[in-house]
Amino acid sequence: MCTLMRDSIAYEARPASDRHSVMTEARIITLPAAPTSSGLSIQDAMGRRRSIRAFSQRQLTWTQIGQLVWAAQGVSDPEAGLRTAPSAGALYPLEVDVVVASGVFRYQPEGHTLAPRSAENIREAISRAAHDQAWLADAPCLLSFAAVVGRTARKYGSRAMRYVYLEAGHAAQNSLLMAAELGLRAAPVGAFDDAAMATTLGLERTAEPIYLVAVGWPPE
Repeated sequence: MCTLMRDSIAYEARPASDRHSVMTEARIITLPAAPTSSGLSIQDAMGRRRSIRAFSQRQLTWTQIGQLVWAAQGVSDPEAGLRTAPSAGALYPLEVDVVVASGVFRYQPEGHTLAPRSAENIREAISRAAHDQAWLADAPCLLSFAAVVGRTARKYGSRAMRYVYLEAGHAAQNSLLMAAELGLRAAPVGAFDDAAMATTLGLERTAEPIYLVAVGWPPE
């Protein structure tokens, strides 16, 4: 059994593949503050959004990644602890992982930070888990949306899964619109083997993979 570290708190995870070595001690990345406004209207961002599955190998900056994850799950009301995407009962079951060439990082909304979970490049393994969608391995950045359904089920019982799926859609769309605002290309993915994806990402046993968003620069 491998043990992942979330800040200083250990939690159990599914056994990872040989290519997914887990770091138990690593530096937390503090992301630059996400801007609260820009010159692009929401109408323009919606008009630009397209699902594009071809990317250049130009890497994203931490600032850009920070804007993407903030759009998906960032804290927009620090006093009330509310986030950018609506959540049934404000229970926030989603966990967002950032997968890049240098490893896997868990987004921590409260501090707008990334906690390292792996030092391995698992994009190729993710593409195989996604029914051999080879283009995913070429995406400079993958956002993984997983859910701890129990957080929502405690209040909403059998309807929890419906609410979790809706919430994942809200969060993913926010990241897609942010990608459009930044001049990036992106595409959502829901087709993958759940067990293989959970193992590849090293998710907690209580978490289920729900959605992926691939992001990158357009081909040169």
